[in-house]
Amino acid sequence: MLFNSLQFIFFFPIVVALYFALNHKYRWIMLLLASYYFYMCWNYKYVVLILFTTAVNYFAGMGIGRTNSHFRKKLYLVTGVGSSLAVLFFFKYFNFFGESINTIFAQFNIFYQVPAYHVLLPVGISFFTFQTLSYTIDIYFGKEKVESHFGIFALFVSFFPQLVAGPIERSTNLLPQFKKENTLQYSNIRDGLVYMLWGFFKKVVIADRLSEYVNIVYNNPADFGGWHNVIATLFFSFQIYCDFSGYSDIAIGTAKMMGFNLMTNFRRPYFALNIREFWQRWHISLSTWFKDYFYIPLGGNRVAKWRRYFNLFATFLVSGLWHGANWTFVIWGALHGFYLVFAIWTKKISDYFNRITGFSKVPALHKFWQMALTFILVYFAWIFFRANSFSDAILIIKNIFIPTTGSLNLFTFKADFPIAIVMVILLVCIEILLERANFHLKLTAMNKALKWSLLIITLLSIVILGKWESVDFLYFQF
Repeated sequence: MLFNSLQFIFFFPIVVALYFALNHKYRWIMLLLASYYFYMCWNYKYVVLILFTTAVNYFAGMGIGRTNSHFRKKLYLVTGVGSSLAVLFFFKYFNFFGESINTIFAQFNIFYQVPAYHVLLPVGISFFTFQTLSYTIDIYFGKEKVESHFGIFALFVSFFPQLVAGPIERSTNLLPQFKKENTLQYSNIRDGLVYMLWGFFKKVVIADRLSEYVNIVYNNPADFGGWHNVIATLFFSFQIYCDFSGYSDIAIGTAKMMGFNLMTNFRRPYFALNIREFWQRWHISLSTWFKDYFYIPLGGNRVAKWRRYFNLFATFLVSGLWHGANWTFVIWGALHGFYLVFAIWTKKISDYFNRITGFSKVPALHKFWQMALTFILVYFAWIFFRANSFSDAILIIKNIFIPTTGSLNLFTFKADFPIAIVMVILLVCIEILLERANFHLKLTAMNKALKWSLLIITLLSIVILGKWESVDFLYFQF
């Protein structure tokens, strides 16, 4: 089921009504059934994967909590983590690695072929797998208490607002909330509605409109010249942000209406002053997951400098692979890893340059330069993220530097192209206001009539300008 579908418009109010109508001790049952129904609307057969992952990690956690034997604890950990990763690997990566191995074999005239399995990639598998892994690992290291209630744990794994595209929640945040009795509160309904409307606006008004132009150019890179590729990549930079942050906002809003608080997943990442800050603002739940469960266990920055470089680069390589079974995603992750390593390696040179030029003494100009450079680096990496293949990515990069207009005129996209430009400009203006701390205070101080007027205007904009073809959210494929 998609958030941007008629089905969800009927589904969600019923769930909220039932949630507050039921006695607290029965609410988890309704939410669990609703969450499974939400997932089964996509493919009812694959709900067994969620059940399997839930059961394995539940019993692994129970086993770890019940034994004092270090060997048995580790055995339960390996069972829970290994089983979950095995399912993820088979459905998402088996064919990718098989094709890569076959390509290598062909170079050496080895004619053995790793078989390919044509299976549908389960939507959200990377998200609910990582969510369960964090629970089992936290239990093993004593950072979390064992959840003995199987139903509550199953709800933690499958909670429908964030099931298929995050945020990737930690058990320490979400599990206790299912045990707390929530009451219907005006502030939660209001705040949840604000999150949802802003999320829908970013998704159906901006992201889905930009996607039409992006898809035409990126799916036919040989047919377009320089400016088309420049604009398409710029549009994609905003499309993926509006699409994914829009989903996160809707997820946070739907949970908020029922009294649940999900973690913030985006904080206006294109205002970042460097790549490190970008990852503190972009897909926060994933970047913190990799930091806590991959980068730090490798040694983090508490090791020799060369090892720290390796840890950073390896983390972003794996992060790229997490996003998709394609070498373009690996290259995208490698680029971000290189950006970070290079920034650390050249920090003294950069500081020296700023000192002798006095560049840093002009704060506004220095900040703008840092922001622009960061965006350019991220923009370049997005080419590999969106391209259908490595060869397409190289062709698009070449085309960007070719001063031709391509085979189609920009305005053959009817009125959507100028509207898309206006929407991007509007988004940037709103994001600038949201970035300013005093604007939040002014927004909070607004009277109810003005607040609800803004909400109604946003709703009308969504209805009138929105693309309602139920376009999948981009991160469903991950």
